[in-house]
Amino acid sequence: MARTRGPASTLLGMPRSFWVETLGCPKNQVDSDKLTGTLLVDGLVPAGAPEDADLVVVNTCAFIEDARRESIDTILGLADRKPAGAELVVTGCMAERYGDELAAALPEADAVVGFGAPVTLGPTRSGGAVAPALDLLNLPRPPAAAPWAYVKVAEGCDRTCGFCAIPSFRGRQRSRDPSAVVAEVEALAASGVREVVLVAQDLAAYGRDQGRGARRIVPLVEALAARVDRVRLLYLYPSDLTDTLVGAICATGVPYFDLSLQHSSGPLLRRMRRWGDGDRFLRRVEAIRARRPDAAFRSSFIVGYPGETEADHDDLLAFVAAADLDWAGFFAYSPEDGTYAAGLDGTVAADLVAERLAELRELQDGITARRRDALIGQVLEVLVDAPGVARGHREAPEIDGIVAVPPHLPVGEVVKVHVDGAAGPDLEATSV
Repeated sequence: MARTRGPASTLLGMPRSFWVETLGCPKNQVDSDKLTGTLLVDGLVPAGAPEDADLVVVNTCAFIEDARRESIDTILGLADRKPAGAELVVTGCMAERYGDELAAALPEADAVVGFGAPVTLGPTRSGGAVAPALDLLNLPRPPAAAPWAYVKVAEGCDRTCGFCAIPSFRGRQRSRDPSAVVAEVEALAASGVREVVLVAQDLAAYGRDQGRGARRIVPLVEALAARVDRVRLLYLYPSDLTDTLVGAICATGVPYFDLSLQHSSGPLLRRMRRWGDGDRFLRRVEAIRARRPDAAFRSSFIVGYPGETEADHDDLLAFVAAADLDWAGFFAYSPEDGTYAAGLDGTVAADLVAERLAELRELQDGITARRRDALIGQVLEVLVDAPGVARGHREAPEIDGIVAVPPHLPVGEVVKVHVDGAAGPDLEATSV
């Protein structure tokens, strides 16, 4: 990532200020946190708003077309808002994937810089000093501003899912050394973090690239659970959800399973270059619930993948009803250049995709509301994230619903509350 240093870190004797705008997934948020830490070390200071910054950085997302459109709109909006003379730097997945093409299309940006791997950069268009880009995976980060924090344990992915372009610009999987992850979590715990949320493109495969194909996610989870109150895992590929890993997750006190399923139709999953089918997924969910009846489940599904038939859609509807997941997201298929799916026939009409999405979302909304209603009257243990806002093990931060609690409960404390009501995805509770 580009960073200013030396004379460029001051302006008329005053420290330069910066603003970082983050789009996309939690993995991007970790990159932004580490970028922020680097800028702070270089002597820059945070700005209160983009209008007050000398350096504005946009950390973009390129996963699907809607995310790319949002990234471009954000860049153009910040170009209008930033002060005259301030530098605008574009980084993140769009910069990684489209590089020179994006730079040519965005004269508003002073630099377009990827940070998936170290590279050397020249000066920005406005003449500002730019240092070598950084591999943010192993950089330190600033103290957390909340009692929870994302921790990225690996970058890249070795899978070949038909719809996904991430390996083409994030590269093959690179797992961090376990000692580095432990050290980061220890530092976060010292700054008041009570829950860490582990993220990676293929989290359960952590450590496979470090020799002899061994996955090291279970020892890592166990080591981190000894250092913080809660360890939560996001993005688990279902074929790698072993009994040992299930046991390690349950032992953390956060029996939350974010499973990357994508669909339930076996033939369509083969066409996606994915493993599994609805029956296998259901058996796994049922086995976990038999072990931990209070386990929470989240997944996401692609609707309208090339070749998706009415039978495939009916299969997914039946699976969603049977799986009874706490949370689920449904997304329209987005064609991605260079992916296997981009060359497939069987395009599903946009209006039909919209109908299928609406049907699935209505079904899941009812399931989520019913599962939340079932918690009324129970006593739950929650972490207070902010005044009046808390989460139990069923709620991942920034993704799921919340538990509304009395505002006097201290932020950063784990407390017991009584659930008095539910409003859609959110619970309402009073202290015990």
